[in-house]
Amino acid sequence: MVLFQLTIMRFITIYIAQGFIFAFFLFLAIKILKRDRKRLNVIFAGFYISPVIGFFVNFIYGPMTDYNLVLLLNFVTNFGIYYSAIFLVVFDLILLKSEKVITTKKQTLIFLAYGIAMFCMIFFLFIPGAGVTLNNWSPVWSLPFFIYVVLVVSLGAVIPFLYLSFQIYKKFEDEVLKKKWKFFIYGFCCLIVFMYGIFVSNTLDIPIFRTVLGVIGLILAIAGGYLMYNGVGRQLEK
Repeated sequence: MVLFQLTIMRFITIYIAQGFIFAFFLFLAIKILKRDRKRLNVIFAGFYISPVIGFFVNFIYGPMTDYNLVLLLNFVTNFGIYYSAIFLVVFDLILLKSEKVITTKKQTLIFLAYGIAMFCMIFFLFIPGAGVTLNNWSPVWSLPFFIYVVLVVSLGAVIPFLYLSFQIYKKFEDEVLKKKWKFFIYGFCCLIVFMYGIFVSNTLDIPIFRTVLGVIGLILAIAGGYLMYNGVGRQLEK
């Protein structure tokens, strides 16, 4: 049986704070796609859509108290949110190498490889003491799970994105383009700080830290999403 229980703080965190991020990211994705649905637009919009899907799943299971179901849907939420960064890696690769070099086949292979690495998070759920547990229905990560996720996200997306982004930046000669690209990188850094903050928060499981991160994270997510859109998304609309 699936029971429902939702504290005020949990409601605020899930349906107000995360709900605001959900709506804002969905709004940006729609703006990008409404203007044009060329390949770069779709990929960049995917960066916003992926966490939107994750947050939507979180809205569904937020009030549930079926332990196994919550763990499973939490995995889906994590996958949606943490998978998003790979869209930026592919986006950068296309800008740096061109669409002829980074074909749709190569693009699919990159998405698939990163997706498999992210999907492997689910196997930790079946290893006692090495996966994710629930404390007052909030996820608590074990150290092995924390290390695995940090390694996958860092090596598979964060480091490649930063490297490629700086390579692209060095190719720009126009100062206006350089400034906009800086916004793009700064926005990503805001989102990554928020993401790593979630990793640490879920591992430490300190209630006050979760609350503070929720407030700071809302600011970082909105600022990061807007900076990235302002740096690149507006140009994609043209």
